[in-house]
Amino acid sequence: MEAASIAAGLPQTRLTIASHKLSSSSSKVGSVTSVSFLESLSAQTSLVLTASPIEKAAPIDSGSRGRRRNVVAHSFAAPSAGICPFDRTSSFQSQSQTAEEKIGLLLLNLGGPETLQDVQPFLFNLFADPDIIRLPRPFQFLQKPLAQLISVLRAPKSKGYAAIGGGSPLRKITDEQAHAIKDALQAKDVSVNVYVGMRYWYPFTEEAIQQIKKDRITRLVVLPLYPQFSISTTGSSLRILENTFSKDAYLSRLPVSVIESWYKRQGYVKSMADLIEKELQTFSKPDEVMIFFSAHGVPVSYVEVAGDPYKDQMEDCIYLIMQELKARGVYNDHTLAYQSRVGPVQWLKPYTDEVLVELGKKGVKSLLAVPVSFVSEHIETLEEIDMEYRELALESGIESWGRVPALGCTSSFITDLADAVVEALPSAKAIAASSGSAGEIDNYDPFRYAIKLLFGSVLACVLLFSPKMFVAFRNQLL
Repeated sequence: MEAASIAAGLPQTRLTIASHKLSSSSSKVGSVTSVSFLESLSAQTSLVLTASPIEKAAPIDSGSRGRRRNVVAHSFAAPSAGICPFDRTSSFQSQSQTAEEKIGLLLLNLGGPETLQDVQPFLFNLFADPDIIRLPRPFQFLQKPLAQLISVLRAPKSKGYAAIGGGSPLRKITDEQAHAIKDALQAKDVSVNVYVGMRYWYPFTEEAIQQIKKDRITRLVVLPLYPQFSISTTGSSLRILENTFSKDAYLSRLPVSVIESWYKRQGYVKSMADLIEKELQTFSKPDEVMIFFSAHGVPVSYVEVAGDPYKDQMEDCIYLIMQELKARGVYNDHTLAYQSRVGPVQWLKPYTDEVLVELGKKGVKSLLAVPVSFVSEHIETLEEIDMEYRELALESGIESWGRVPALGCTSSFITDLADAVVEALPSAKAIAASSGSAGEIDNYDPFRYAIKLLFGSVLACVLLFSPKMFVAFRNQLL
């Protein structure tokens, strides 16, 4: 999500990526997975897409990720370890709890470049992922050169980060949320170590996992900071966990609960309604304001081919928020659109930019934008919505514009996430070790392989003889 706007104009090469579906079981926590990652990630579907920053699933070679920070894995440790004194009203009753038990909470997010100098290596990390650009085996040696080409060409055109101060605030905000959740759990007499794992920038998820192992955590809750599940966000991060845990004897025995999605939780729904209700009062005529939910889009093929539940969950989420508002006497009209599409393939519709123009033509004069996919401010709220879409809306005839802030560290939201963690603890189960990753299972098809070989040959010729490739690498070497 974090890099969607900086990938606009990406070369429209048709690329095959792998995407995955996760099975889940319902609970009051939201959607909680406590079974083996290997079992839940076994389904694979091959999609034809343009490479984009939300298409990601596999771990990255840590040796090429960019300059290292002083601190790469945060552990927001509770003041004391030992027995976890859960509230007696809590449903958590551990039969094997010992004085040495240490509870861990892993927060997952995408990450983003912190300075303008970080943009190019950040983009390299994105496109070096073989699940974004999946080349045929004979041409996999081109994976990193291709990522290098894309990142070198795109970085100078990535002006969005300069417009918001030179870097993404996502890490800072996520760290603040980690501290807030730790404090909220401590207030419930639940002692935890909280870790932050980013998908494509520091601190990387793999590094957080190693810190979890080093701290000898005995029970882990995984909380992706995405309200709705998508194979492009939560699914991608869980793939890293599956790959890492399955290869480690200690981690494969660690009891884990994954909160896959939590948009149905009353705390989340009420917190969103609170923010919307508050912002409506800033308009001169609150009853006439159109509530405009803008969600991050995904390619249609994710939903129709891979079975991504994101679209259904998003629509359900909007329904729940509007029902809560109606219960409070707020009956404003509302609409949902999807932002941040890139490339020539079809993404979920309607598109945010097109809907804004249509609303202006229909005479809508007051509009309140609600970034419903995001719980932290980042480039897609601060630059894409606040700058690009605001300007488009005003040009289209909308006279009064407002935007609901991301939830951030809103107290009711943080308290609810802490409750979700406590509720998830009883379902933690060990991840069964496996001799191989589901992502490595690839049924051999001679015809498909021949097509991939032909495509790879054409791509190799284009890359090897491209003037832009030559200039890009010459500049890098010089």
